[in-house]
Amino acid sequence: MGFQINCPNCGLRDVYEFKFGGEAKERPGPDADIRRWRHYIYFNKNANGLHEEWWYHTAGCQSWIKITRDTATNRVSEGENI
Repeated sequence: MGFQINCPNCGLRDVYEFKFGGEAKERPGPDADIRRWRHYIYFNKNANGLHEEWWYHTAGCQSWIKITRDTATNRVSEGENI
């Protein structure tokens, strides 16, 4: 199911111009143990509903964008350029 992402630099674009970068979550600190890092890398909420996600605009400005997407409907809120 396709949808569109509003890139802050390029405007409204088709999702196929982007590469999914995963759920947006807090990165462990440099002193975190291996369990914390393993959880950060391999475990995702993957819940139905609103998610903050990272997307990379591969076919456009090549910027990382954090969006909020409803995984049930693919509705996307405004993206922020990081």
